[in-house]
Amino acid sequence: MTTTADPGRASDWDPTAPETFDSSHAVYAGLRRRCPVPWSDAFGGFWAATRYEDVLRVARDSLTFSTATQNVVPHVPRTQRRPPLHFDPPEHGVYRAPMDRVLRRAVVRRLEPAFARAARELLEPLLARGRGDYSQEFALPYAAQCFAIFLGLPVEQVLEIRRIGVEYSFAIQEMDRARVAAASEELYAIARTIVAERAADPRDPDEDLVSSLLEASRDPERPIPHDMVVATVRQTVVAGIGAPHAVLGSAAVHLSRDPALQDRLRADPGLLPAAIEELLRLYAPYRVFARTATRDVELGGRTIRAGEPIAMIFPSANRDEAVFDDADRLDLERRPNRHLAFGRGPHRCPGAAMARFELAAALGELLSCTSLVAADGEVEMFNWLEFGPKSAPLRFVPRT
Repeated sequence: MTTTADPGRASDWDPTAPETFDSSHAVYAGLRRRCPVPWSDAFGGFWAATRYEDVLRVARDSLTFSTATQNVVPHVPRTQRRPPLHFDPPEHGVYRAPMDRVLRRAVVRRLEPAFARAARELLEPLLARGRGDYSQEFALPYAAQCFAIFLGLPVEQVLEIRRIGVEYSFAIQEMDRARVAAASEELYAIARTIVAERAADPRDPDEDLVSSLLEASRDPERPIPHDMVVATVRQTVVAGIGAPHAVLGSAAVHLSRDPALQDRLRADPGLLPAAIEELLRLYAPYRVFARTATRDVELGGRTIRAGEPIAMIFPSANRDEAVFDDADRLDLERRPNRHLAFGRGPHRCPGAAMARFELAAALGELLSCTSLVAADGEVEMFNWLEFGPKSAPLRFVPRT
């Protein structure tokens, strides 16, 4: 289902405007006050939900807001659907079950020591120099290494996936269909190789994602087609590297601005889980996930027509003053903390537990190995597709 944007409809905001580390939060706060469901003619035209309750409604109501048509902004041309993102319930559950099986907290907890070792090794050269680009020199290779550990892949292969994924995201934002198609095919080729290698050398399907999907492909009642196994691996690897990369950079920049918070967390590491939840709330890494209206529907006082896309702006919803007191402040005592960094509803991020272990290992090592982390230059943000620093120059004072 598609619809053509009304050429006479005026844009309420410009999502393509250049951003600093803080600027988007002021923009979103203004939208929540004056126009909580704005329209933009960027990227082919789309609505945006900026308030918590509206984002929650869109995420939960799969009958009214479908993920099967356009599920990201800008719309990504595709040759086939990629589970689980491109499927609504109940079909969506066929693909989520083998993913949830290996991404449960009890299963991924075993990876935490390996994540911590990876963090220590990657921090060593930054500490030795006393400075470095945390996003490029730590967060990127660390996110890739963690996913390589999880999937049992060479880290060089996962770094190549991330490189192509970044090229893919910039091509999407520029709406360059030829580059999108070329990068997507590269990612599919890598996914096909991964699946073929795992089919030849299967592992424990209770712990290995690809083996779990391959086992599900042999289910006599609801078999997953082989091409959908490949598509699921392709979808999962790209998202599983991008989100931790973005949010880790944001978390480190926030810490660099708040030495008192650093000292408090060093003195009481038991507070780190609460800090991580607040950092996830403040710096949710995605704002491009969208749904497509299946019928004309009212949301935030606006009429969204059937076939029109609406993006869920998680970084805005997580700072909604109607839900979170003193929403821009990191509050270690915030209870409850019902942030939406991992989404909500049937498409809630299956990797939430693993992401929390990654963040805990990375930030725990950063704090334990330093006596101070400080800003050391201008932060450069990613483009619209990922919310977080592309470059985060920081200074590190090693702990003595």
